[in-house]
Amino acid sequence: MPARLRQCVRMGSLVVRSLCALAVLTIVFPRIALAQVSCKTDVADRQAAKRAGHPQPVESQLVFDDQGSIGNFQLFAAGEDSKLFTAGVEYDRHSWGCFLGAQVYYVAEVLPFVLLDEPTVLNFYGVPRSTDHTLVPGAGIIPIGFRLQWRHDRAIKPYMLAKGGVLGFTQKAESPNATYENFTFRTEGGVQIRMTHRVDLRMGMGYAHFSNGFIVPSNPGLDVMAYMGGIVWHWKD
Repeated sequence: MPARLRQCVRMGSLVVRSLCALAVLTIVFPRIALAQVSCKTDVADRQAAKRAGHPQPVESQLVFDDQGSIGNFQLFAAGEDSKLFTAGVEYDRHSWGCFLGAQVYYVAEVLPFVLLDEPTVLNFYGVPRSTDHTLVPGAGIIPIGFRLQWRHDRAIKPYMLAKGGVLGFTQKAESPNATYENFTFRTEGGVQIRMTHRVDLRMGMGYAHFSNGFIVPSNPGLDVMAYMGGIVWHWKD
Protein backbone atom coordinates (compact mmCIF):
# COMPACT_ATOMS: atom_id res chain seq x y z
CA MET A 1 0.00 0.00 0.00
CA PRO A 2 1.45 3.40 -0.97
CA ALA A 3 2.59 5.62 1.90
CA ARG A 4 0.07 8.38 1.07
CA LEU A 5 -2.81 5.87 1.06
CA ARG A 6 -1.71 4.45 4.41
CA GLN A 7 -1.60 7.95 5.83
CA CYS A 8 -5.13 8.65 4.56
CA VAL A 9 -6.36 5.40 6.12
CA ARG A 10 -4.79 6.31 9.47
CA MET A 11 -6.30 9.80 9.34
CA GLY A 12 -9.73 8.35 8.50
CA SER A 13 -9.46 5.88 11.38
CA LEU A 14 -8.49 8.69 13.76
CA VAL A 15 -11.46 10.79 12.63
CA VAL A 16 -13.88 7.87 13.13
CA ARG A 17 -12.53 7.17 16.63
CA SER A 18 -12.72 10.84 17.55
CA LEU A 19 -16.35 11.03 16.38
CA CYS A 20 -17.24 7.89 18.34
CA ALA A 21 -15.60 9.29 21.48
CA LEU A 22 -17.46 12.59 21.00
CA ALA A 23 -20.76 10.73 20.60
CA VAL A 24 -20.17 8.79 23.83
CA LEU A 25 -19.31 11.96 25.73
CA THR A 26 -22.37 13.73 24.32
CA ILE A 27 -24.66 10.92 25.48
CA VAL A 28 -23.06 10.03 28.84
CA PHE A 29 -22.02 13.38 30.33
CA PRO A 30 -25.49 15.03 30.23
CA ARG A 31 -26.96 11.96 31.94
CA ILE A 32 -24.33 12.13 34.68
CA ALA A 33 -24.95 15.85 35.08
CA LEU A 34 -28.73 15.36 35.37
CA ALA A 35 -28.26 12.56 37.91
CA GLN A 36 -25.89 14.77 39.90
CA VAL A 37 -28.45 17.60 39.95
CA SER A 38 -31.19 15.18 41.08
CA CYS A 39 -29.02 13.79 43.87
CA LYS A 40 -27.92 17.23 45.08
CA THR A 41 -31.53 18.47 45.00
CA ASP A 42 -32.54 15.57 47.23
CA VAL A 43 -29.75 16.40 49.70
CA ALA A 44 -30.65 20.11 49.61
CA ASP A 45 -34.31 19.33 50.34
CA ARG A 46 -33.30 17.31 53.40
CA GLN A 47 -31.02 20.08 54.65
CA ALA A 48 -33.78 22.67 54.16
CA ALA A 49 -36.24 20.50 56.10
CA LYS A 50 -33.72 20.20 58.93
CA ARG A 51 -33.22 23.97 59.09
CA ALA A 52 -36.98 24.45 59.15
CA GLY A 53 -37.22 22.23 62.21
CA HIS A 54 -38.65 19.23 60.38
CA PRO A 55 -35.66 16.91 60.00
CA GLN A 56 -36.20 13.92 57.76
CA PRO A 57 -34.80 10.50 58.71
CA VAL A 58 -31.44 9.70 57.13
CA GLU A 59 -31.88 7.05 54.45
CA SER A 60 -30.76 3.73 55.91
CA GLN A 61 -30.98 0.17 54.65
CA LEU A 62 -30.42 -3.29 56.06
CA VAL A 63 -29.22 -5.88 53.54
CA PHE A 64 -29.42 -9.60 54.24
CA ASP A 65 -26.82 -10.80 51.76
CA ASP A 66 -24.75 -13.76 50.70
CA GLN A 67 -21.72 -14.43 48.52
CA GLY A 68 -20.51 -17.56 46.75
CA SER A 69 -17.37 -18.24 44.74
CA ILE A 70 -17.57 -18.69 40.98
CA GLY A 71 -13.86 -19.20 40.48
CA ASN A 72 -10.52 -18.85 42.21
CA PHE A 73 -7.65 -16.99 40.53
CA GLN A 74 -4.30 -15.52 41.55
CA LEU A 75 -4.15 -11.71 41.56
CA PHE A 76 -2.91 -10.52 44.97
CA ALA A 77 -2.91 -13.96 46.60
CA ALA A 78 -1.41 -17.37 45.85
CA GLY A 79 -4.16 -19.64 47.17
CA GLU A 80 -5.37 -22.33 44.74
CA ASP A 81 -8.39 -24.60 44.24
CA SER A 82 -10.44 -22.96 47.02
CA LYS A 83 -13.89 -21.41 47.40
CA LEU A 84 -15.31 -18.89 49.86
CA PHE A 85 -18.95 -18.54 50.96
CA THR A 86 -20.36 -15.92 53.31
CA ALA A 87 -23.71 -14.65 54.60
CA GLY A 88 -24.44 -11.69 56.82
CA VAL A 89 -26.22 -8.42 57.51
CA GLU A 90 -25.02 -5.17 55.94
CA TYR A 91 -25.98 -1.69 57.17
CA ASP A 92 -26.02 1.15 54.59
CA ARG A 93 -26.49 4.80 55.59
CA HIS A 94 -26.67 7.73 53.17
CA SER A 95 -24.10 9.81 55.05
CA TRP A 96 -21.77 11.21 52.41
CA GLY A 97 -23.85 13.21 49.91
CA CYS A 98 -23.35 12.70 46.16
CA PHE A 99 -20.56 11.76 43.76
CA LEU A 100 -20.85 11.38 39.98
CA GLY A 101 -24.61 11.55 40.26
CA ALA A 102 -24.76 8.73 42.82
CA GLN A 103 -25.83 8.73 46.43
CA VAL A 104 -22.85 7.80 48.62
CA TYR A 105 -23.59 5.44 51.50
CA TYR A 106 -21.45 4.40 54.45
CA VAL A 107 -21.37 0.59 54.63
CA ALA A 108 -20.65 -1.83 57.49
CA GLU A 109 -21.34 -5.56 57.74
CA VAL A 110 -21.37 -8.47 60.19
CA LEU A 111 -20.71 -11.96 58.79
CA PRO A 112 -21.82 -14.66 61.25
CA PHE A 113 -21.43 -17.28 58.51
CA VAL A 114 -18.13 -17.74 56.67
CA LEU A 115 -17.15 -21.04 55.04
CA LEU A 116 -13.84 -21.76 53.32
CA ASP A 117 -13.60 -24.80 51.04
CA GLU A 118 -9.85 -25.53 50.74
CA PRO A 119 -7.61 -28.52 49.87
CA THR A 120 -7.07 -30.82 52.83
CA VAL A 121 -3.27 -30.87 52.51
CA LEU A 122 -1.39 -27.64 51.77
CA ASN A 123 2.29 -26.79 52.00
CA PHE A 124 3.95 -23.69 53.52
CA TYR A 125 3.19 -21.63 50.40
CA GLY A 126 -0.44 -22.75 50.08
CA VAL A 127 0.19 -25.16 47.20
CA PRO A 128 -2.29 -28.11 47.31
CA ARG A 129 -0.82 -31.54 48.03
CA SER A 130 -4.16 -33.34 47.92
CA THR A 131 -7.27 -33.42 45.78
CA ASP A 132 -9.45 -33.87 48.89
CA HIS A 133 -11.13 -30.81 50.36
CA THR A 134 -11.88 -29.58 53.88
CA LEU A 135 -14.58 -27.14 55.00
CA VAL A 136 -13.30 -24.49 57.42
CA PRO A 137 -15.99 -22.38 59.16
CA GLY A 138 -15.46 -18.87 60.43
CA ALA A 139 -16.97 -15.43 60.97
CA GLY A 140 -16.12 -11.86 60.09
CA ILE A 141 -16.72 -8.17 60.62
CA ILE A 142 -16.43 -5.44 57.97
CA PRO A 143 -16.54 -2.04 59.72
CA ILE A 144 -15.76 0.30 56.85
CA GLY A 145 -16.93 0.67 53.26
CA PHE A 146 -18.89 2.78 50.83
CA ARG A 147 -21.58 2.25 48.21
CA LEU A 148 -22.47 4.39 45.19
CA GLN A 149 -26.11 4.11 44.12
CA TRP A 150 -27.49 5.73 40.99
CA ARG A 151 -31.16 6.37 40.09
CA HIS A 152 -32.16 6.29 43.77
CA ASP A 153 -35.76 7.20 42.97
CA ARG A 154 -36.23 4.60 40.21
CA ALA A 155 -37.21 0.94 40.20
CA ILE A 156 -33.85 -0.26 38.87
CA LYS A 157 -30.84 1.24 40.65
CA PRO A 158 -27.26 0.40 39.58
CA TYR A 159 -24.70 0.36 42.37
CA MET A 160 -21.02 -0.19 43.13
CA LEU A 161 -19.46 -0.82 46.53
CA ALA A 162 -16.17 -1.54 48.25
CA LYS A 163 -15.60 -2.61 51.86
CA GLY A 164 -12.91 -4.02 54.09
CA GLY A 165 -12.55 -5.81 57.42
CA VAL A 166 -11.39 -9.01 59.11
CA LEU A 167 -12.25 -12.72 58.76
CA GLY A 168 -11.49 -15.34 61.41
CA PHE A 169 -11.38 -19.11 60.83
CA THR A 170 -11.36 -22.13 63.13
CA GLN A 171 -8.04 -23.26 61.64
CA LYS A 172 -5.19 -21.57 59.80
CA ALA A 173 -6.43 -20.63 56.32
CA GLU A 174 -4.76 -21.68 53.06
CA SER A 175 -1.62 -22.99 54.80
CA PRO A 176 -0.84 -24.83 58.06
CA ASN A 177 1.77 -22.09 58.68
CA ALA A 178 -0.54 -19.12 58.03
CA THR A 179 -2.97 -17.44 60.49
CA TYR A 180 -6.47 -17.85 61.86
CA GLU A 181 -7.26 -14.15 61.30
CA ASN A 182 -7.10 -12.49 57.88
CA PHE A 183 -7.79 -9.06 56.43
CA THR A 184 -10.44 -8.97 53.73
CA PHE A 185 -11.33 -6.57 50.91
CA ARG A 186 -14.37 -6.83 48.64
CA THR A 187 -15.70 -4.97 45.63
CA GLU A 188 -19.08 -5.45 43.98
CA GLY A 189 -21.24 -4.06 41.21
CA GLY A 190 -24.80 -4.79 40.16
CA VAL A 191 -28.40 -3.59 40.35
CA GLN A 192 -30.93 -3.09 43.13
CA ILE A 193 -34.50 -3.74 42.00
CA ARG A 194 -37.54 -2.36 43.82
CA MET A 195 -39.99 -5.07 44.90
CA THR A 196 -42.19 -3.08 47.29
CA HIS A 197 -41.98 0.31 49.01
CA ARG A 198 -39.79 -1.22 51.72
CA VAL A 199 -38.09 -4.15 50.00
CA ASP A 200 -35.55 -4.35 47.16
CA LEU A 201 -33.73 -7.25 45.54
CA ARG A 202 -29.97 -6.84 45.07
CA MET A 203 -27.99 -8.82 42.50
CA GLY A 204 -24.32 -8.37 41.65
CA MET A 205 -20.93 -9.77 40.79
CA GLY A 206 -17.68 -8.98 42.52
CA TYR A 207 -14.21 -9.78 43.76
CA ALA A 208 -13.23 -10.90 47.26
CA HIS A 209 -9.75 -11.18 48.75
CA PHE A 210 -8.34 -12.23 52.09
CA SER A 211 -4.79 -12.56 53.40
CA ASN A 212 -2.88 -11.99 56.63
CA GLY A 213 -0.72 -9.11 55.37
CA PHE A 214 2.47 -11.08 56.17
CA ILE A 215 1.86 -10.98 59.91
CA VAL A 216 3.66 -14.32 59.62
CA PRO A 217 5.99 -15.44 56.80
CA SER A 218 3.36 -17.76 55.29
CA ASN A 219 0.69 -15.67 53.56
CA PRO A 220 -0.92 -17.49 50.60
CA GLY A 221 -4.27 -15.68 50.89
CA LEU A 222 -7.12 -16.15 48.43
CA ASP A 223 -8.67 -14.27 45.49
CA VAL A 224 -12.14 -15.25 44.24
CA MET A 225 -14.65 -14.00 41.70
CA ALA A 226 -18.09 -14.27 43.25
CA TYR A 227 -21.80 -13.85 42.77
CA MET A 228 -23.45 -11.64 45.38
CA GLY A 229 -27.09 -11.13 46.21
CA GLY A 230 -29.40 -10.01 48.95
CA ILE A 231 -32.73 -8.70 50.21
CA VAL A 232 -32.72 -5.00 51.03
CA TRP A 233 -35.04 -3.59 53.66
CA HIS A 234 -35.47 0.20 53.71
CA TRP A 235 -35.18 0.85 57.42
CA LYS A 236 -35.52 4.64 57.03
CA ASP A 237 -36.25 6.53 53.82
